[in-house]
Amino acid sequence: MEPIKNRYDFVFYFDVKDGNPNGDPDAGNLPRIDAETGHGLVTDVCIKRKVRNYVLMTKEEKSPFDIFIKEKAVLNTLIDKAHEDDEVSKKEKGDKTEAARIWMCKNYYDIRTFGAVMSTGKNAGQVRGPVQLTFARSVDPIVALEHSITRVAKTTEERSETGGSEMGRKYTVPYGLYRTHGFISAHLANQTGFSDEDLNLFFEAMQNMFEHDRSAARGEMNTRKLIVFKHKTALGNHSAHKLFERVKHNKLSEGPAREFSDYEILLDGNKFSETFKMVEL
Repeated sequence: MEPIKNRYDFVFYFDVKDGNPNGDPDAGNLPRIDAETGHGLVTDVCIKRKVRNYVLMTKEEKSPFDIFIKEKAVLNTLIDKAHEDDEVSKKEKGDKTEAARIWMCKNYYDIRTFGAVMSTGKNAGQVRGPVQLTFARSVDPIVALEHSITRVAKTTEERSETGGSEMGRKYTVPYGLYRTHGFISAHLANQTGFSDEDLNLFFEAMQNMFEHDRSAARGEMNTRKLIVFKHKTALGNHSAHKLFERVKHNKLSEGPAREFSDYEILLDGNKFSETFKMVEL
């Protein structure tokens, strides 16, 4: 598969209703919030995890769409596996690391896409991925609600003798519309082998990943808009920030937003109906 030839930049909107889009384990799993502005945050790692999970589900861990960073994976074992490949093992000692890096890129979708540090174990070097994401930030400040919950079942015999219910806490955001920016480099794609097929799978995952990641804790999360700017060349013909300024959002309701219909998203000042929109420059 040939690597992509064009640079891409994109704007991604998603929302959450009565859920916790990305809890902070250092803050009791509270929704992540910018302490100065009150805007909600979702890390790039969280979004990449959902992309990985979608690829795992649809491609069933088969090469060349296996996933390197996944639950219960022993990373050094996977790196060592690259050195066991016949073509890699034949290389001279100084060339084995590069050969193993190429093998890992060829077989693991998330390495081709997001990159990875693989300098442990038998060493497969480092890969800088062509697809990079910013933190997502809510377009307006959010409110993190705290709910008391109870559990009648007990985990141990000793605790069952105390009687009564056990108390817990659950945190939700009533509603939040989040925006993140992404960048796809054709030059880095050439180094990892990130192809048009990989690109289409990535955009497919961004549109559908929330549909297969449902849980009570996350409430209702949905992709709302994915606006992709396709450059004519690998270097690109516009600055990313200028392209992002073409995409704006307006709040339509006077009170607190509780639905996506409380907002409108505009491209060059005009509304558009598509969830996924490709803009060729």
